[in-house]
Amino acid sequence: MKIPENVKYTNDHEWVRVDGNVGTIGVTDYAQGELGDVVFMDIDPDIKEIFKGNSFGTIEAVKTVSDLFAPFSGKVIELNKKLSDSPEVVNSDPYGEGWMIKAELSNPADLNDLLDAQAYKSLIGR
Repeated sequence: MKIPENVKYTNDHEWVRVDGNVGTIGVTDYAQGELGDVVFMDIDPDIKEIFKGNSFGTIEAVKTVSDLFAPFSGKVIELNKKLSDSPEVVNSDPYGEGWMIKAELSNPADLNDLLDAQAYKSLIGR
């Protein structure tokens, strides 16, 4: 299981990679493994803003449907359109091509509540 050092993690198993003032969000390798085969992503194509702690969509797998929670608040700048036709990319490349949403951080301090790789490993018992 991959747990990259260059991203931050939430207790809800989302990850964030920050580049400047833009955060890219996806689900962790652990989360996709627990979910099983991802078959559908439901993120409103017209979403303009995300709010820390609030759901911005759902991920549907063979086993279950789970909410996706925003790890920070911000203005949405891009959705991964590839996931509408190929949601299984989340399983094969969760930290790369399987990203879900990119947003400009409205409050960089939101990131202070996120976990580093070591803390995330402890959370999932690794």
